[in-house]
Amino acid sequence: MINVVVSLDCSDDLMNQIRAVSPRLHVERHFPTVPDSAWANAEVLYTGHPLPEPSQAPRLRWVQFNSAGIDHVASQPFMKVEGIEITTASGIHATHMAEFCLMMMLALTYKLPRLLELQARAEWGHPQPELTSQHAWPLPRELRGQTLGIAGYGSIGRELARIAHQMGMRVLASKQDVTNLCDEDYSEPGTGDPNADIPDRIYPAQALASMARECDFLVLILPLAGGTRHIVDETVLNAMKPTAVLVNVGRGGTVDEDALINALAAQKIAGAALDVFEAEPLPSGSPLWNMDNVMISPHVAGRNVRYSEKAAALFIANLKRYLDNRPLLNRVKRDRGY
Repeated sequence: MINVVVSLDCSDDLMNQIRAVSPRLHVERHFPTVPDSAWANAEVLYTGHPLPEPSQAPRLRWVQFNSAGIDHVASQPFMKVEGIEITTASGIHATHMAEFCLMMMLALTYKLPRLLELQARAEWGHPQPELTSQHAWPLPRELRGQTLGIAGYGSIGRELARIAHQMGMRVLASKQDVTNLCDEDYSEPGTGDPNADIPDRIYPAQALASMARECDFLVLILPLAGGTRHIVDETVLNAMKPTAVLVNVGRGGTVDEDALINALAAQKIAGAALDVFEAEPLPSGSPLWNMDNVMISPHVAGRNVRYSEKAAALFIANLKRYLDNRPLLNRVKRDRGY
């Protein structure tokens, strides 16, 4: 019998789906705390955050997280134990996060914040080629024909590339390992760009500034690991076009926030849409709150009404692989941290 501990607030329906995978499984749900007796017998753990001390779970062989990023648990002792498989929920966010990025790109292109501001004041605005009054704003340029650069070409980036390509955008991408372009991890059927056929060019991570020079939109979908902290610094921001927009839905720490604030204030770039920040919640004193060329959202790009359902479907797929002694999907490579 394989003992499975679910330390998530899973519905009864999802729990029944997990139990139905095999009669070889004994599945227990413990939320928000896991008793020592459950830790002691657990072979498989499906969790969002709680991890035992290594001595508490001597039989544990596999941990499936229901999140794509694991930087929030990277320093915990259990993450350093050898011989234990660690997998993530990468791939379940692809469709809704790609749509979120597109929403932000369209909102800034078509001046949605300005329209909402005028609506709130019950004022009729006048889009014009040049700003001639306080009620006017520049005419937009359609996304078709513009260049989108995607930093982090995983499942989300590949789905965004697919949509943008269909809209007539030119797509560039950067990734850590340019020797392996195929995506062999989890993805929903019909989504993404599994063989990396869409981008006109794929840059190594260290050439991000070179890619940024070409972009009208630079979208960051990066983990905070493997040398990505402040990968978008003054050099990258200075390389961007003054008409370009930065979108960050990955991790706030990948951007030097002071350098970004300076670039926005000096109009070195046209704007930014930010869902993640170095400190969260974003402090009320941050200048970003008061910049009219910035859109802020409270780390919600990854949220979706079907999130639990999608995460459980991935766990079930991996659970079947585990029972069949097949390689698991979304295995964390400890040397890179994701």
